[in-house]
Amino acid sequence: MCGIAGFMSLGPGPGAGAEGLTAMTDTLAHRGPDGGGQTHHDGVSLGFRRLGVIAPGGGDHPLEGPDGNVALVCNGEIYNEPELRAELSARGHRFTTPYDTEVIIHLYEEMGTDLLSRLRGQFAFALHDRGRGRLFLARDQIGVLPLHHALTPDAFVFGSEAKAILAFPGVERAVDLVGLDQVLTFPGLVSPRTMFKGVETLPGGHYLLVENGKVERRRYWDLHRPDPHAPEKSEVEYTERLLELLDRSVRRRLRADVPVGLYLSGGLDSSLIAALAERASPGHPTFSVAFPGTDIDESGYQRLVADRLSSVHHETRMGSSEIVDHLYAMVLHAETPVKESYNVCSLALADSAREADVRVVLSGEGADELFGGYVGYRLDGLGPGAPSRGSLLEEALERKVRTRLWGDPDVGYERSYHTWRRSKAPLYSEAVRASFGQVDCLRHPVVDNGALSGLDPLSRRSYLDLRLRLADHLLGDHGDRMAMARSVETRHPFLDLDVVEFAATVPPKLKVNASGEKYLVRRAAERLVPEAILGREKFGFRAPGSPSVLRAGAEWVADVLSPALIARQGYFDPTVVERLRQRSLSPDADLNPHHEDDLLFVVLTFGILLDLFGLPDLN
Repeated sequence: MCGIAGFMSLGPGPGAGAEGLTAMTDTLAHRGPDGGGQTHHDGVSLGFRRLGVIAPGGGDHPLEGPDGNVALVCNGEIYNEPELRAELSARGHRFTTPYDTEVIIHLYEEMGTDLLSRLRGQFAFALHDRGRGRLFLARDQIGVLPLHHALTPDAFVFGSEAKAILAFPGVERAVDLVGLDQVLTFPGLVSPRTMFKGVETLPGGHYLLVENGKVERRRYWDLHRPDPHAPEKSEVEYTERLLELLDRSVRRRLRADVPVGLYLSGGLDSSLIAALAERASPGHPTFSVAFPGTDIDESGYQRLVADRLSSVHHETRMGSSEIVDHLYAMVLHAETPVKESYNVCSLALADSAREADVRVVLSGEGADELFGGYVGYRLDGLGPGAPSRGSLLEEALERKVRTRLWGDPDVGYERSYHTWRRSKAPLYSEAVRASFGQVDCLRHPVVDNGALSGLDPLSRRSYLDLRLRLADHLLGDHGDRMAMARSVETRHPFLDLDVVEFAATVPPKLKVNASGEKYLVRRAAERLVPEAILGREKFGFRAPGSPSVLRAGAEWVADVLSPALIARQGYFDPTVVERLRQRSLSPDADLNPHHEDDLLFVVLTFGILLDLFGLPDLN
């Protein structure tokens, strides 16, 4: 895993050159502390920061093709590289490095952009076809790894993180207000939005071509819909196939020339992945976060699994003061405000792994979205969601919003958006409310409605979760950027493309039924995971919210939320923010992020974002 950055000059000037590229890659040193490299050719500059996971003592980046006509920088892992390398070598391709990403160059020589159909992995890369004067950028199908880009008057600029792009000369620093509204409305940002005006994220399953002064984005993969005419298999067959695919996925993700660890949440998914990893090759250390003395502590279940594995277990204990101490670092790397503090816990997990000299960890991320792990999947089975509990007019307005968002007024997801629009509006300043028609993220498309058409309710929600919850939030600000802040690579066996596409073929009744959510995953785990884990109800990962953060008493937190500063910045209403602050300070204040949005935490982390990135006041 690494960090990449670069640019293609679009104007007649000399461009930013090596100095500009170095400024960009320096912002990514945490993603690649083991070295780096650059290449400059015909107005295209590619930069690389390396985290040594495969052949950690090596170099040779950026990679170049045998004839020098292609140069590549890639952040990621290609898990089917051994098979591809053997196949390509048999056809006469000569490999010159031990790196898995070299197969991208050889596939490009044969297939051009169609090579993406052959890759199984997590990746974000930029390839310069020097012969055609083309820059080709792509992100893996699910969007595990990030890739940002922007246009200036003179250049196309890209980087693994937004901070690399902001380091490029001529990139404006300003808040994308629609992005801010997405954070307040959806689980988090939705690509291509970022928090920075003019900076976009390439969505998963897409690639970019920059050629002849034009930038074109194309989708090369999307989650396919179930075939209603496909013969249905038995429950045993589905269970055995899931185990087979997960076992192969885990074994692929254990390949590394450095130690590999396991994250344990105390839930079913990470426990199953840990059991499969132990079966494949014993001795992996485990890592978890505990909240001693609270009702959100899962350390007992985490230790149960660690004892079953006989692993060397590393437990990080977290409290309000530890969360406050790491908020600035969290926002710096998340590059977005957030509703919950559990990103800090992800940062702490990565700290623990790095201190144990572990550079790669496996997680259970993705199972909930693929196999029906949230309560919403069960509620969908009860029929079309009620538009609202208000008047007939409000119901009609909600149906209008749903039609715009999802293409169907009967599709419910997460909340009544019309009602929420009215609830969040007072939080904004008068200036933002005056232009709310442009800021309102509900007026901007977030998914392809055509992809939702005709899907059964469970498959529809799964698609929305993959696009709105998983890719940019759970895998992005919560996953990749927290781990890579400490130079740790996360791998997700449930998100192997073969597992993802298999999940789309599983009948809904084997995902959610009278026995509970994620039924098929539970069946697959029966002989591998302790009964106490199998029988647990879904317990979403939680961490202390704004009431706990405020009670920690840090003076700087009060400063960031002070009415004078909020008024000067001009994004939020200082009176409403102060009301939220006083509410959070009350002795009985408590927020469950699964049922109530922590708006004050968004305001707090947004204030930190403004400070860290030098973003201007709105006034």
